[in-house]
Amino acid sequence: MTIAYWCVFAAAVMPYIFTGIAKAGTGQRYDNQKPREFLESVSGYHQRAHWAQLNAFEAFPAFAAAVIIAQQLMLDQQTINIYALSFIGARIVYGICYLFGWAGMRSLFWFLGLACVLGLFITTGVNA
Repeated sequence: MTIAYWCVFAAAVMPYIFTGIAKAGTGQRYDNQKPREFLESVSGYHQRAHWAQLNAFEAFPAFAAAVIIAQQLMLDQQTINIYALSFIGARIVYGICYLFGWAGMRSLFWFLGLACVLGLFITTGVNA
């Protein structure tokens, strides 16, 4: 499996890490029959972790598609890996910024992650 595919796996797991942070140590009793109600009731960094989780789910499909398409078209593997690793790095820092409430920095790293996805698609279009 390529580094880029491992990055797709990491991006798929990332939302669940934020989910764990959102649910852990809230001081509230977790109700597994109403998980969405529970997550909507949390506050502070737990709430921001929940929002980071939602955004990670939203970012995943485009990233996974970009990597898979680039791989299928047999683009330069090093280029694909660099974009994929950069996406994961940006999304990790994005999540940290979200947890700490650093909105400006969070937006910067959100954009960097998006730029990696767009870079993959543009590279795919140019080299196809």
